[in-house]
Amino acid sequence: MTTNSSPQLWLYDTTLRDGTQREGLSVSIEDKLRIAKRLDQLGIPFIEGGWPGANPKDVQFFWQLQEDPLKYAEIVAFCSTRRPNTTAATEPMLQAILAAGTRWVTIFGKSWDLHVTASLKTTLEENLAMIRDTIEYLRSQGRRIIYDAEHWFDGYKHNPDYALQTLEAAIASGAEWLVLCDTNGGTLPHEISQIVQDVVKVTGEWGVGTRKESSQSPIPQIGIHTHNDSEMAVANAIAAVMAGAKMVQGTINGYGERCGNANLCSLIPNLQLKAGYSCITEDQLTQLTEASRFVSEVVNLAPDEHAPFVGRSAFAHKGGIHVSAVERNPLTYEHIQPEQVGNHRRIVISEQSGLSNVLAKARSFGIELDQLKTEAKQILQRLKDLESEGFQFEAAEASFVLLMHEALGDRQQFFEIKGFQVHCDLIEGKETSNALATVKVAVDGKNILEAAEGNGPVAALDAALRRALVNFYPQIATFDLTDYKVRILNGHTGTAAKTRVLVESGNGYQRWTTVGVSTNILEASYQAVVEGLEYGLLLHSQAEAAVKASS
Repeated sequence: MTTNSSPQLWLYDTTLRDGTQREGLSVSIEDKLRIAKRLDQLGIPFIEGGWPGANPKDVQFFWQLQEDPLKYAEIVAFCSTRRPNTTAATEPMLQAILAAGTRWVTIFGKSWDLHVTASLKTTLEENLAMIRDTIEYLRSQGRRIIYDAEHWFDGYKHNPDYALQTLEAAIASGAEWLVLCDTNGGTLPHEISQIVQDVVKVTGEWGVGTRKESSQSPIPQIGIHTHNDSEMAVANAIAAVMAGAKMVQGTINGYGERCGNANLCSLIPNLQLKAGYSCITEDQLTQLTEASRFVSEVVNLAPDEHAPFVGRSAFAHKGGIHVSAVERNPLTYEHIQPEQVGNHRRIVISEQSGLSNVLAKARSFGIELDQLKTEAKQILQRLKDLESEGFQFEAAEASFVLLMHEALGDRQQFFEIKGFQVHCDLIEGKETSNALATVKVAVDGKNILEAAEGNGPVAALDAALRRALVNFYPQIATFDLTDYKVRILNGHTGTAAKTRVLVESGNGYQRWTTVGVSTNILEASYQAVVEGLEYGLLLHSQAEAAVKASS
């Protein structure tokens, strides 16, 4: 818990620049604007928007933000130092930076002598001149500078004297922040800690006399920028903060090139809730889980269900002993309160469950089993029997709710399945097949026979069922089949293998998942689709009952 006296840390998000370098991640201008505004709401002080001039998309992004600026955050333009043997004033890419209209600019330069001679193919002295000239020019144009020391830790380990000279050049030219970058992601926390301490000490000794008299900005502070190639990005960032860094750079969900960047969704709660630093407000911290999922949705990447703090499984409890203990005192198996980061506790139902899992899960769906121990034990046994056959209720909670109602004898029978047939036409050269499904159902004693076509057998089955039922239950028109997953359970048996199908359905504001298992993939799919419609009707009937009760 932070207080008014908690030391301040400055967060710097680079999701829109470094994060977009992740393989398979692509965003539009509109995507970038939506993410920027969400990060602004989250309370991130610095948001790196991209490299103006590197591509038309980033140019337009900065233009759009000039027209409709963020409310709180500083949007930051990113660029390298000028090229060798030129001048900053004549460098076209720096003109694009100025045109972006940001108050803050992040400039990166070479810290490692290997990169100076091998990548830039210039001299060590010219590299220092490039740093000085670039920062001085941008300062003369009224910009404030964050200097990213690229490959800092590798450079310092190979040639500490020269690496420090690059920082001295940045300080003398007016940089306000010196950000030490573990660009290759190969440094370990104990090395990070020692080197950051060295830099903090040396830059403190340099003092004001190192800076040009014309510079009106305060003495630079140290920041940290880590990559995750050794699975150390978060640990390294925390080590740097403990050693004196005051700015932490990272990305939402750890997106980034190769193995990614430091994950702000882990860094923020660790630093704020555990290390006692002030990063964002407590209210903003409760938005962290939603922000993580919002960004993953916008960039069209599946969220990591097992991500610390913000993952769906971060506070999920499956083992019966764990559930029983958490019910008594959450501290037994939870390192923080999930609500602090906007997440929530989940009780997972599986063959490893105990009676406490069943009781807790039932309560989460408004079903009280505490006084019905016999029924609860029957549900638990039925659960274990079905999971031994291949069913899985961890990800199919809707099917488990229906199972509970069946065991309690109050499962509503909205319709009865009499049978179905599916016919597929496989057309050579086409990736999909046309399918025709025929279903026979009974509602209130009346038999209905319907057929429908679909792009594949499952789509045809779903369409035929809806057509048969919609006149009796008009709300079915609002249901959608949103996802379909197939898992082969015992592949060694070849075409006789048992198949598990998970179907996710939704009604525009709720989503639920059902499961089917069979050696016939169509039968398994049909089970899941039928239960998906049944559960949707159950939700609708419960909502109607709640409205009547309130009136």
